[in-house]
Amino acid sequence: MSTLKQRLHADVVVHMKDRNKTALTTVRNVLGEIETREKSGKTPIELDDTQVTALLQKEAAKRRDTARIYTEAGESERAAAEIAEAEVIEAYLPEMLTPAEVEDIVDEAIAALKASGQELTIRQMGAVMKPVTAKVAGRFDGKAVSEIVRTRLA
Repeated sequence: MSTLKQRLHADVVVHMKDRNKTALTTVRNVLGEIETREKSGKTPIELDDTQVTALLQKEAAKRRDTARIYTEAGESERAAAEIAEAEVIEAYLPEMLTPAEVEDIVDEAIAALKASGQELTIRQMGAVMKPVTAKVAGRFDGKAVSEIVRTRLA
């Protein structure tokens, strides 16, 4: 079992003891989503931390989007509940990187590839993206990373 999933299971007990109903319900829902994803294919799989992190990001984004819809509809109480759930989920996500940190990671990857003798053009974007994505994984928007790489290679 991945360490993030273990932490979620352990926190169910903590939230029960603290009588934190919002956090308890949210964590249980997320664990249900994880189990559904693991059992949904032809053969059961075990999600690793990267996959669980991606699922948590999607769940938090869903709740933020729902909160926005509730706010537009004048349902501020429901919107606040969705935002509270999103914050519980976001507590399990890794700390986000700043654009400057991502740019440094991209520059390091480009320098390493140039040092190995590769001539880098926009066609080698995939070669740069692979090591960068491995380091950034889930801590910065993928589209923004590809834009940074594209500008550096252009």
